[in-house]
Amino acid sequence: MSDIKLFRQSGDTLEQLSTPEIPLEKALQTLFEHNLETLLGVRFLASEYSTTNGGRMDTLGIDENGYPVIIEYKRDRSENVINQGLFYLDWLMDHRGDFEILVRDKFGKDTAQAIEWSAPRLICIASDFTKYDTHAVKQMSRNIELIRYRAFSHDLLLLDLLTSVSTAPTTVVSSSGKANKYKTNSESLADASEDLANLYADIEAFMISLGDDVVKKALRFYFAFKRIKNFACVEIKPSINTIKLYLKVNPDSVQLEEGFTRDVRNVGHFGTGDLEVTLKTHENFERAKDLILKSYEAS
Repeated sequence: MSDIKLFRQSGDTLEQLSTPEIPLEKALQTLFEHNLETLLGVRFLASEYSTTNGGRMDTLGIDENGYPVIIEYKRDRSENVINQGLFYLDWLMDHRGDFEILVRDKFGKDTAQAIEWSAPRLICIASDFTKYDTHAVKQMSRNIELIRYRAFSHDLLLLDLLTSVSTAPTTVVSSSGKANKYKTNSESLADASEDLANLYADIEAFMISLGDDVVKKALRFYFAFKRIKNFACVEIKPSINTIKLYLKVNPDSVQLEEGFTRDVRNVGHFGTGDLEVTLKTHENFERAKDLILKSYEAS
């Protein structure tokens, strides 16, 4: 894998910061677990969670889109955490009730009922991965991310998203056995006028083009565009010929304009982001590009 070099500037001189080999021991796992939302956009649920078949998941959580998340840490270069994580993903899908109870007890009934079971995630974290690891993940139709960490001068931590594979979500019947009566965001896009569909296509193309690390996740009621964490959530509203963007931009840092930008910190909505941007035309979209870029760079 390619190495990462970080430099500190002092006047006209650059000093390369050292990258000591820090083994991923329990203390570092604990540091991740105490800062999961900041690092990965994941809410912590449990550490060393025991399965009924004698296994033990390193870290269990739920992400900002409601997906269950299993995090496995690669402590040794020869350790095959990918296969181990896949085994745990299958176990989790067969024991959804256990996970739902865990979420309910930690975050409440509403969060438990909103769990997105269509494509649970596996995140593997290590100081490095082999080329065989990244190749293997790209061949699998599962939501798997390989994240490399680097520690610099003992007080800086860098996360490098090496590989992120997104699979199309499968249809999962709710625990009540009833189909949801509301249209999905994909269905709303199919119902959109030609102009609105073209506008969305241009928005999606722009966000995907921001970087090789951008991944689109199609959820039931919105599309999430993310790097390690979400930077934009998109809702299609064909009945009012509008697209709503929700960006991770502090509304206090923006001159809000009625009908274009809105502070939704205290307004219920699907997806993540405190700034709502309303798009009806390509002119609106051009004005929104700087805000999208700002959210992307902060994610």
